[in-house]
Amino acid sequence: MKYSTIRRYDVTNGPGVRTTLFVSGCTHNCKECFNLELQDFNHGKDWTEKTHKEFMSYASKNEVKGISILGGEPLQQIMDDSLLNLLKEFKCEMPEKSIWLWTGDIFEEAIKNPKKLDIIKCCDIIVDGPFILEKKNLKLKYRGSENQRVIDVQKTLNEGNTVLLEV
Repeated sequence: MKYSTIRRYDVTNGPGVRTTLFVSGCTHNCKECFNLELQDFNHGKDWTEKTHKEFMSYASKNEVKGISILGGEPLQQIMDDSLLNLLKEFKCEMPEKSIWLWTGDIFEEAIKNPKKLDIIKCCDIIVDGPFILEKKNLKLKYRGSENQRVIDVQKTLNEGNTVLLEV
């Protein structure tokens, strides 16, 4: 996996102070994508064991309430298990902290792919759906267009129907 940026302290992508990872690679090609350079799967730096440990040390700080995974496209990071391993370790070591993930995929379609489902199962909240310029709404919290949803992943998986988080 390649990544572009790690933000040690981020207050814009999810609630509270978070540690954020921007992964590289996306095939959605949303019109007016705000991270166009992250569509390239070769952009950025290689994810290494050192990077993994550094990210975990940032996320472990008391002031950090959770992690946020954006891109690029996190659910297209299935060429190896780097992202999955990070999320599993984080959930195991810091279960009181949340994992938020943004994807251009539609949740109900993404869970049909076993590798994507493995990543999804680690998450607490997923913001799903491609950015659609014609549905852009700057007043929305945590998303850019009206088609995108903020999904409570664990309730959704437990209940068998999509449960939206009121934000």
